[in-house]
Amino acid sequence: MELLKGFPLRRAFLAVMLNLLALSLSTTALLGSYWCTGTQKVPKPLCGKSKATKCIGVPMPSDAGASNVSSQEEVHYSWETGDDRFAFRYFHAGMWLSCEESMEGPEEKCRSFIELSPPAERGILWLSLGSEMLYISLLLISFILMMVEMLHTGNPVCGLKLNAFAAVSSVLSGLLGMVAHMMYTQVFQATVSLGPEDWRPHSWDYGWAYYMAWASFTCCMASAVTTLNTYTKTVLEFKRNHIKGYDGSFKDQPQHHQCFISSYYEPQAKPLHSVSEGVDFYSELQQKVLQREPELELDDVLGQMIGEDRC
Repeated sequence: MELLKGFPLRRAFLAVMLNLLALSLSTTALLGSYWCTGTQKVPKPLCGKSKATKCIGVPMPSDAGASNVSSQEEVHYSWETGDDRFAFRYFHAGMWLSCEESMEGPEEKCRSFIELSPPAERGILWLSLGSEMLYISLLLISFILMMVEMLHTGNPVCGLKLNAFAAVSSVLSGLLGMVAHMMYTQVFQATVSLGPEDWRPHSWDYGWAYYMAWASFTCCMASAVTTLNTYTKTVLEFKRNHIKGYDGSFKDQPQHHQCFISSYYEPQAKPLHSVSEGVDFYSELQQKVLQREPELELDDVLGQMIGEDRC
């Protein structure tokens, strides 16, 4: 960061890139269904013509066709016992969908995660979805403000205002994103315990979309800190330049201004009659300067003072 110390444009460009990265990661994570992944323990299906593996083989009698016993009354025997009767299928879940491996084909079976979640937790899940969408919206607003601030270089005051609004928007979006991620984690853990029997996972872990969402939060906060740093350094630079210009203006004054200044700031040939007189003068000078507009030049103030009190 030392290389960017004297280059506000580079700091602004870094903040824009971090914001854009956070926006891309959060959008991808929201649309993805790999926030959590794991396996589910389900009974194996019966073997048939379309299913020959990961199934329970049932021995069929050779004279089944000649028997007068209907197929519904036949007794099927299986030698599968214990965990051999179960299969572990892969599943992945996101904020919108939960998809699991189909035991009867290569395709996946997807269901709405909102419907799988317990009724008591659905309000929190909807709040999490709303916070995530608002998080992305504020990131987009912050990105637009920073782009306008970079391209609009004519008015530094407007640039500072845009920079401040972008920083505030980034901070708010980061806080909303953190809350949304934590609420989804709470809802998923409740669904693991109280969800439907045919969905409850045997083992699970967080997926790449979950880590991508937290990486987006990290980039968002880094962008906010960089934007605030740019704003603070720009304000301090303005104040320092203003003070330098104010001090230097005393040295470059015309002769009558120097006479006026030296009459009060240098040793006086004619001393003040009393301390209260000097205090009154300094108070009057301070009030006249403060009452003027910030854009008013020092020459105008001194000129008006000279008109009143000639040296």
